[in-house]
Amino acid sequence: MNNPYIVLPVIFQLFTSVLLMFFWYRVNAQRLITIICSIISVGIAIWLFKEVYQNGILTMQAGEWQAPFGITFVADLFSTTMVLLTAISGMAVGIFSTGSIRNARLKFGYFPILNFLLMGLHGAFLTGDIFNLYVWFEIIIIASFVLITIGGEKAQIEGAIKYVTMNLLASAIFLTAIAILYGLAGSLNMADLSIQVAEIENRGLVNVVAILFLVGFGIKSAIFPLYFWLPASYHTPPPAISAVFGGLLTKVGVYALLRIFTLIFIPDEFLGNLLVVLACMTILSGGLGAILQVNMRKIFSYLIVCHIGFMLAGLGIYTELAIMGAIFYLIHDIIVKTNLFLASGLIFKLKGTLNIEKLGGIYKKYPKFSLLIAIPLFSLAGIPPLSGFWAKVFLIEGGYKANEWMLIGFIILGSFLTLWVIAKLWAEVFWKDAVALPKKINVKYFHELKPFKRWAMVIPIILLAVTSLYIGLAAEHIILLSKQIAAELMNPSAYLDAVLGAKTETP
Repeated sequence: MNNPYIVLPVIFQLFTSVLLMFFWYRVNAQRLITIICSIISVGIAIWLFKEVYQNGILTMQAGEWQAPFGITFVADLFSTTMVLLTAISGMAVGIFSTGSIRNARLKFGYFPILNFLLMGLHGAFLTGDIFNLYVWFEIIIIASFVLITIGGEKAQIEGAIKYVTMNLLASAIFLTAIAILYGLAGSLNMADLSIQVAEIENRGLVNVVAILFLVGFGIKSAIFPLYFWLPASYHTPPPAISAVFGGLLTKVGVYALLRIFTLIFIPDEFLGNLLVVLACMTILSGGLGAILQVNMRKIFSYLIVCHIGFMLAGLGIYTELAIMGAIFYLIHDIIVKTNLFLASGLIFKLKGTLNIEKLGGIYKKYPKFSLLIAIPLFSLAGIPPLSGFWAKVFLIEGGYKANEWMLIGFIILGSFLTLWVIAKLWAEVFWKDAVALPKKINVKYFHELKPFKRWAMVIPIILLAVTSLYIGLAAEHIILLSKQIAAELMNPSAYLDAVLGAKTETP
């Protein structure tokens, strides 16, 4: 069904960015506009999700040029779910930023750039054209590079260099893969490519192109052995920026992998085995890296890597059940990782450090905050019946039915490593006695903030914690949604029919 309003999430973020530029030095006005527009953005995302859920896949052909010749936007259940999660996380980060980001950074254009980043994410999820996917990725990289360097501190610049170098390399590989793919298939429309690539006789060359896409998206997703840039950079910017990076930026790479490798490059035995091995090594390297860290945000950064491996595992198994588990884990992980980085910002405001060996006594002094932060922590560890538990159950069941015993072992190992890390973090930060620390002059502590800023830092954590509880305690709804998404991905005939406007056979 053709619907020009499916690009409304993209247009609204652009409108918000431009509007904020008119209030460049009026930071209080920027805060108010950000809160209002973030709430409206969530409303738009809910509307679009509801439209797709009730009416099926929606498309928009730019300039009324029909696919595969024009630029296509596609809103299916997978893309609209990602748009909704992005809007929720973006709202949480936006509100948190109104209380945590200093005025000096806000005057450098923090809020307009944040909304440009969200615009790029929405565009990447809704595009049906593989070259436009590259364009949206570039918008994301440009906006994120500005955010990671804003303020110009030494650690930020060092982290930003590693971040942008690897992402530019990924973009170059991605663009090269697109050029070769266009030469092979003569199309850039993803639905049309699904048909054209399936008819190419030289499967070896198709696999080479698929590996180029895997490397390009793998760098952006931080899979083994291409992950080292992430823990070297994600802990350097302010917590609000780390939250949007940790919650969303790596997940757009996972989205691209799931989309491309279920629609265009259907994994054969070689690609399937390669994905399984990469998933195992990603889980192991991220989990072991997290154990060795003492900085809370570095711990969370390595856990991002570890849990990307879980999602990659679902793609490697390549059954509907395993893909369902990967989708469920993706939904859970976006909310939890965003919340944990926000929680680390709150802890820093309470204690002035993120070194877990120098922390302690938080539960005794701040029991309500501690119980609030416990929700995303224990959800991440997969404590039943919280959200992380259900996704792992489906991944393990999918591995069992596919006889992927090695992968099941690594998923269980990754779960235990995560539990170990979270237990250690809880004991060090919350349960042990407080460590006496000298007061940092350049840190404005939580109790020194104005009431508005204190609430602005707490409310987003509450909202995301409630969302995590819903994902876990009302899991039947997320299971049903994940199952429908997995069914659409594994049988893309409805997607092809919606985009190309004619009944097509699944390749």
